[in-house]
Amino acid sequence: MKSLIIVTTLALAGLAASESRTSAPSGCITVAKSGGSYSTIQAAVDSLSTSDSADQCIFLSPGTYSEQVLISTRAARLTIYGSTPDTSSHASNSATITSKRSQKDGLSNDETATLRVKAADFRLYNVDVENAYGEGSQAVALSADADSGYYGCQFRGFQDTVLSNKGSQLFARSLVQGATDFVFGMEAAAWFEKTDVRVLKTSLGYITANGRDSSSNPSYYVFNNCDVSAASGSSVPGGAYYLGRPWREYARVVFQNTALSSVVNAAGWHAWSDSDPRTSGVLFGEYKNSGDGAAAASARAEFASALEKPVGIAEVLGSGYRSAGYYDAEYM
Repeated sequence: MKSLIIVTTLALAGLAASESRTSAPSGCITVAKSGGSYSTIQAAVDSLSTSDSADQCIFLSPGTYSEQVLISTRAARLTIYGSTPDTSSHASNSATITSKRSQKDGLSNDETATLRVKAADFRLYNVDVENAYGEGSQAVALSADADSGYYGCQFRGFQDTVLSNKGSQLFARSLVQGATDFVFGMEAAAWFEKTDVRVLKTSLGYITANGRDSSSNPSYYVFNNCDVSAASGSSVPGGAYYLGRPWREYARVVFQNTALSSVVNAAGWHAWSDSDPRTSGVLFGEYKNSGDGAAAASARAEFASALEKPVGIAEVLGSGYRSAGYYDAEYM
């Protein structure tokens, strides 16, 4: 009876119950370093029909998979699950996808990505995705070009970690790590819920670089109930980071109900550059943030906004978000 009460309470509170997933869910094909149906993730993806509309799923056994993965467009909803003893968090994930391509290889931002998502309603659970290139060039971990959901995942890089570019996207109970413009993109509407934003050691860094280029562009990044602080093992100077700068003139980013540590500069937000500020049409908003980095509105950049009320998720993902194929209410 006690366990039933705990699970029921978690469900009512909108929390994902802590469960183990160490074997493939029913109907999934398995990728493993040895002994699985496939030894690479791309081979498993390529084995699935792109025209059949029945749900598809892949399970990743523990291990590090050194490859770039393309999730091509398809009629089905594809879900990839990683092995973990705790599905409610990103902390215990045991499957990692890694590569280290960068623009120095002559590639576009999208082409550098370790995981490239083109399929609508794609979902990723408890998988770590990294671009291990490091400092010196744009090097994307995730390129998201479609409606998609990411639950209990980690995305690690240095510059341009997450390309949130097109479609509606939900990141929940995940981790995003980087140093320079590490959440960026042109047209996507993305909601980050209970996500850990972790910054690496640098003297000057920017979390977001939103590329909204007109008032009709749907792009919108909202960080709700998140936590911004230094990455584990990184000694980050106080005030080294800005919440965002505008990649394009109508950039739209909000941090609300979020814990901001001392790594966040008192000004909060930054122009693109001194010679090309791009701030005339931006919405850089904050609502009821906390912590040493949540400075008074009077200290924030003149083009920042102190919001009178929080942004609702429907305003970002649309009124029908609860019925979207990528949406999982258990992680909210």
